[in-house]
Amino acid sequence: MSSVLRPAIPGQEPAIADQQPITADGYRPISSHLAITPPVSVVIPAMNEAENLPYVFKTLPDWIHEVVLVDGNSTDDTVEVARDLWPGVKVVEQQGKGKGDALITGFEACTGDIIVMVDADGSADGNEIVSYVSALVSGADFAKGSRFANGGGTDDMTPIRKLGNWALCTVVNKKFGARYTDLCYGYNAFWRHCLDKIDLDCTGFEIETLINIRVVKAGLKVQEIPSHEYLRIHGASNLRAVRDGLRVLRVILKERSNRRALRSRSHSRALSTGRGEVS
Repeated sequence: MSSVLRPAIPGQEPAIADQQPITADGYRPISSHLAITPPVSVVIPAMNEAENLPYVFKTLPDWIHEVVLVDGNSTDDTVEVARDLWPGVKVVEQQGKGKGDALITGFEACTGDIIVMVDADGSADGNEIVSYVSALVSGADFAKGSRFANGGGTDDMTPIRKLGNWALCTVVNKKFGARYTDLCYGYNAFWRHCLDKIDLDCTGFEIETLINIRVVKAGLKVQEIPSHEYLRIHGASNLRAVRDGLRVLRVILKERSNRRALRSRSHSRALSTGRGEVS
């Protein structure tokens, strides 16, 4: 893996989606003045999102290495539309249920060094991926999208959801020593090797909070990326503010409890070792 940035070859444009946009010396141009070496995988969990996928795919940069679509047993033309829009798309059938399960399934299927999480409802702008990737190749382990960082925004949050997100974010910052401005947002990117350190094991919408907490607990370097969240274009969200807010809170409490238990065990081992040396 390399975290080197260098100018792209002058006059060379990124290739179209079904080609490998890699130069002779191994660099992948992503703009007229920037190139990277790490391949980038984009994971899109989707269930019955055929109408939204055209809006999602049209903003994805053509220099990415692969698109992994995790299909949650769609009954519409989600898979067919994805294959028409991006001929090289890797379709993975989800065996379980829930967004967390879909993302974990997608992560396992990725072959790129960098993984980007993108929702399938059209709320995320794929043109922002360059900012996430730039942060990672510049030294961050985890590039966290934020709707409330300077330059970010949202068209899709009710006052009650904003209040809930703020409250939960405040708790995580206080309990885990984080400095997040946004907590429950699914547009993030990270180096694939980070998965070995955060060990994901939940199935629902709370997956995003779990990732944010375990990234901090693992001591990984985080950089927030200002991001704008747009309205879902077609269909209705499965998100339920109260229900999912409580699930997020349970994750926070569980992770806090696990952290205390780990500290207690470590302290006990240290005392035990100390007594053994004295005797």
